[in-house]
Amino acid sequence: MIKVFIVDDSALVRQVLTTCLDSHPGIQVIGQAADPLFALEKMHKQWPDVLVLDVEMPRMDGITFLRKIMAERPTPAIICSTLTEAGAAVTLDALAAGAVGVFTKARLGLRESLQQMSGDLIRQIEIAARCQPRAMPRKAVETPPAAATKIERAPAVHLTTTDRVVALGTSTGGTQALEVVLRQLPVDCPGIVIVQHMPEKFTAAFAQRLDSVCAIEVREARHMDRVRPGLALVAPGGRHMQLKRSGAQYFVEVLDGPPVNRHRPSVDVLFRSVARHAGHNALGVIMTGMGDDGARGLLSMREAGARTVAQDEASSVVFGMPKEALRLGAAQSTESLQGIPRLIEQYGRSETGIKRSS
Repeated sequence: MIKVFIVDDSALVRQVLTTCLDSHPGIQVIGQAADPLFALEKMHKQWPDVLVLDVEMPRMDGITFLRKIMAERPTPAIICSTLTEAGAAVTLDALAAGAVGVFTKARLGLRESLQQMSGDLIRQIEIAARCQPRAMPRKAVETPPAAATKIERAPAVHLTTTDRVVALGTSTGGTQALEVVLRQLPVDCPGIVIVQHMPEKFTAAFAQRLDSVCAIEVREARHMDRVRPGLALVAPGGRHMQLKRSGAQYFVEVLDGPPVNRHRPSVDVLFRSVARHAGHNALGVIMTGMGDDGARGLLSMREAGARTVAQDEASSVVFGMPKEALRLGAAQSTESLQGIPRLIEQYGRSETGIKRSS
């Protein structure tokens, strides 16, 4: 039985969500509160398996509350939000603080909307209950020394071309994990292409947030963007991203298409294109996430001669995607979250890429 606690200042939201969730035989709403301070008092009596948490609330906002929970007793949390441009940044802050999912609330027709989407919320709760959330490592929240010189970064025209590329694929827990990795990379690191499972309208704000705290440039990918050193391109939510090559240069195609492994963008779509067009000139890293998206694509990369790595279980919020990659023999090795930036730097410094173990 999954024990759920709801924190939302709307009595209607609390009432509707409680009714919907209690109707599921595997979920029990053990409590609800209008603000985090009331919630904390109740939660200490019986701690939930999953929190359903609003962002804007009286006395203490949801993000501050989430950071407090993650520091003291990390607990899977799903954020209730609205898909608005203004709200996207707030929601991304919550994801960066440790939330493992986002549930969209409608501004109008709230009762009907929540009832219609209760199935999606139930699925998210079931996923969240299997997560192992972790607070952001202290080193990751400190400003990296290189970030202070970011405004002096050379224009793209002055950067040398590289024939190597790093491909990262992640899902649940990935917003935090990517920040840990990208914040530690120097401006001369290899070009990076990223698929993070995230809804449409969130990826641009997510990339902007990363760009603001990283020494490298991070942005949402546009069709025909060139992959170059010091740049990380994030696949847009709701669209696939593929790597292509023209001569010594790589670029990305952003395209529509049906979901692959239930996802769009799909890690498999990106990894398979990297296998085809970069082959042994690529490093592929599959990171924390539910399901198996990316595992077969990473196997294609390995078969094409790429170096392939899976994030280890100890540092993964959800070990699903890395575990499947290891089961298939797609990943040659595992690496901790804190070790992945060092791995990418090593790959960038070596003229022949990372040496393969025998």
